[in-house]
Order: sequence, then C-alpha cells, then structure tokens
Amino acid sequence: MKNLSISNYKINKNRKPFIIAEISSNHKWSLRHTLKLIKKIKDAGADAVKIQTYDENSMTYESKKSEFLVKKGLWKKYSLFNLYKEAKTPIEWHKKIFQHAKSLGLVAFSTPFDESSADFLTKLNVPAFKIASFEIVDHPLIEHIAKKKKPIILSTGMSSIQEISQAIKVIKKAKNNKIVLLHCMSNYPSNHYDYNLRMMTELEKKFNLHVGLSDHSEGEEVALAATALGAKVIEKHVKLAGDNKSHDSKFSMDTENFKNFCKKINTIWETLGTHNFNLRKDKGSKQFRRSIYVVKDIKKNEIFEKSKIKKIRPGKGIHPKYYFKILGKKAKKNIVAGTPMKISYIK
Repeated sequence: MKNLSISNYKINKNRKPFIIAEISSNHKWSLRHTLKLIKKIKDAGADAVKIQTYDENSMTYESKKSEFLVKKGLWKKYSLFNLYKEAKTPIEWHKKIFQHAKSLGLVAFSTPFDESSADFLTKLNVPAFKIASFEIVDHPLIEHIAKKKKPIILSTGMSSIQEISQAIKVIKKAKNNKIVLLHCMSNYPSNHYDYNLRMMTELEKKFNLHVGLSDHSEGEEVALAATALGAKVIEKHVKLAGDNKSHDSKFSMDTENFKNFCKKINTIWETLGTHNFNLRKDKGSKQFRRSIYVVKDIKKNEIFEKSKIKKIRPGKGIHPKYYFKILGKKAKKNIVAGTPMKISYIK
C-alpha cells in the first residue's frame, strides 16, 4: 500500500489518523460565523477542514413531484431543491474560507457535486477532492475529477462492493492512484449498530487502499472504534457550541466536544503501536519476574530440595524452567539463603 499525501500531510500506517472537520451546512449563512468555526476547529486539533461545493440547480430540479420531496428523517417535508438551496456554502465565500484555514495551518478542501464545481475548486488550487457517497455512481463526474490528478477521498455509503470497485476503476483508468476509501453510513443521523465497521478492514484488504470513516452518528464511539481498527482518516461534522438549528446540527459535534474527540483519536492511535515485539517498552520490568532463589542455607554437596529453592520474585536468579532439573542435584559450594540461583552452583 503506497503512502499518500494531502497537502503536507502524509497518510500511512505510521501517522495518526487524518482528522477532517466537515462544516457542510453549519455555516448558518454567516461568513463570520464560519471563520470563527474554522478557528475553533483548528484549536480542537483537527488536521483539515472541508466544505461542500454546489448549488441547488446543479444538485436537483425544482419540482413538487413526490420523488423530489424528502418523506422521512431529519429533513422531512423539504423539497430537495429548497434543502440544497438553504444548505449550500456560497461560492463567493470559498476563497476566504480556504485562505483563513490555510493561514491557521489547516488543510482545506471541498466536495464538488458537479463538473463545474470541480473546475472552480481547481482554480482555487485545492489539494484534494472528496467524492460523496451519493455521487459514487456518477462515473462521468468521478472521471472528470480523477483527471485532475489530485488525491481523491471516496465515500462508500449505500454502495455495493461492485459499485465501489467500478468507481475505483474509473479513477485508476484516468491514471490516478491517489485514493482513500471512507466507510460510511448515509443515514442522518446514523445508528452506531448499523456501521458494521469490520467492512472497513475488508475494503482495505480487497482494494489495497488506505481506508477511514465518514461518521454521521451522533456520538464519538463509532469513530473511536474505527480508529482502533486502523482507520487512516476520520471525518466528522462539526458545529459551534449552541448551534442546534442548522440542517446538520443533529449529527454534528460541537467544537468543545470535538477537542476531546481529537485527543481520544490520537490517544487510541498511539496505543496501537507496532507489530514488532523487539520494541517493547516494558523490558525493564523483567527484574520483577519470577526466578529461582536459594531460600535456606545449603552446604557443599548438599542436595537441592523443594524446601531450599523456590521460584519467587525478583528475577535475578535463573529461569524457572530449570527448577525440576535442579531438584535432586548437589551443590558445588556453600550457598547462603537469599542468593539468586545460578547453573554454576550445581555440581
């Protein structure tokens, strides 16, 4: 599996997960609010901030027909047209958002939902593209983005293994191998018990690509579990504290909790460590292992008996595996009680 870089951040097994804070509709139609949110995201410990690039006309069609209406869930009774009209991030904000994020040391990029949006983002020199789960079947869009030769983070919500495979083939056919797969549940919010996180590790094995999680659950548990399973990227929707009215606020984490979330992600990653047993940091504690000690004075030529030698702590004596080999043997010299046993003491 090849290393992959997004801006200056290297994604590989030796780096902590790349933490992306998704703003989505949590901008509350205020650029000032959005820039404040980005500063809080940086302070919380994220590596990147992401927005979404579209307008309602590129996403859907204005219609009152049944199939254009949301019938259940968080956005029930909205038409798709009005939902996207309210949730979009204004195009004229993008440059200022990216400049502000970069000035804070954050990687800043976006999800384009159509070809013109991808071209617009290219002019702003974004370091990567995200492809949303709902667009994984839009092969013309995926091909258009792939040809730009930037890293692609591909979400896989709702997708069959065949659909994921087909999307990857489209990207690779465009001679772009810089791909990260995000396991995802495209329910808003998602239930933790629906995630089947073991699918994430299967994606990694099947496609030999870096994998991560796009998390739409309300808590932190799913993302923490994904980190423990080896996720290289974690994406979470983030809002300012007290924001409970945006379209995405229900499944977004406020920046105070997000700060603790980032710390936990990093701590869990640190605990994973390495496969190499030679790098154990607890070798110094071997001195407190059991070993064989003489516990009663023994004279030269006296027999080693159970009453005179014991397997006890600390570990200065010889290995306990020699215990039965020593029993019944004679002492080569006088040995004082409390002496760690050595092979050379046996006659």
